Amino acid sequence: MTECTTYYLEMTRSDQARAKPLPAELDVVEIEIRQYPFNRFLYQLVGGPWQWTDKLALPDEAWRAQIESPDHRTWVAYHRGAIAGYYELQRSGPDVEILYFGLVEQFFGRGFGGPLLGHALGSAWAWPGTERIWVHTCTLDHPSALANYQARGMRIYREETTAA
Repeated sequence: MTECTTYYLEMTRSDQARAKPLPAELDVVEIEIRQYPFNRFLYQLVGGPWQWTDKLALPDEAWRAQIESPDHRTWVAYHRGAIAGYYELQRSGPDVEILYFGLVEQFFGRGFGGPLLGHALGSAWAWPGTERIWVHTCTLDHPSALANYQARGMRIYREETTAA
């Protein structure tokens, strides 16, 4: 049995963000016309290598309710017309969670992760009323995930280790 450590990170001021500029060849677009099947597709495309499976059993109505909520927003990163990655933000009061964030496997190692995370943080801080941004990642995620969050200015506020 292996152990899994989950790290909870936060940022409480916008001036803590250390963004990297987006490369010219990476276009990031907010999904303004919400389509929950597209979010399910993105979740599987990006999360497949990391066994993101917890939401796959949810019925369509649960997907629809979350994605169509005014407290939920999604952005997609494109490189030369292909989906390179995406992120979802979820608001709860003054807190915004980076609910999902990641790159498509074929885009690992191209330097897109830091700039896309910087974009996510900028989008979260630009959402009126945001006072705190948080995210969680774990040791089963991409090996660079935790370092990327920390490099962008997020700090660990809690750790939990469980059997995986």
